[in-house]
Amino acid sequence: MKPAKRIGLFGGSFDPVHNAHVALARLALDRMQLDELRWIPAGRPWQKKDREITPASQREAMVALAIQGEPRFKLERCELERSGPSYMLDTVRELQAAESGAQWFLIVGQDQYASLHTWHGWQELLRLVTLAVANRPGAHAPVNAELARVPHVEVALPMMDVSSTELRQRIAAGQGVDDLVPAAVARYIDQHHLYSGPPGS
Repeated sequence: MKPAKRIGLFGGSFDPVHNAHVALARLALDRMQLDELRWIPAGRPWQKKDREITPASQREAMVALAIQGEPRFKLERCELERSGPSYMLDTVRELQAAESGAQWFLIVGQDQYASLHTWHGWQELLRLVTLAVANRPGAHAPVNAELARVPHVEVALPMMDVSSTELRQRIAAGQGVDDLVPAAVARYIDQHHLYSGPPGS
């Protein structure tokens, strides 16, 4: 009997995608023995109401550039194509309906794990997937008690102190980010003058 396909799901606004995202995705591929990992740019991130999000088409383009060259990385467009707020539960239901029989792994960073109990339908979501949490050495964010009881896989991350928020701030301040994002993404940001205005522009 053929073993079930192992599929990782890695969602986010990716505004912009950066080297720590790529490092985590590569670690997840290898350490969890995934057959593929699907990058899922959020269409309308429901938790990002405090600022303007870069248009979905540009965030999608940056992810596509970041993942080129790794055949097990796949760009999943379902949230970009779906109207309304982007909920991971809806995404997982849609993907599982289209591809039954696979094993699904939801990969989240520590900040996402700490707030996972605020996600829409998180209890049902965690019944549908195996949760994989990226832990940085020595860093442990406080986690909701109910969520903490849900078993999960840990993916140990190297220390990479970089965030999309910091990158946007650096670019707006005229500082370079070439060493923090894939080279093709750096070129795209420069060519399209992304993040160079005041924050939120």
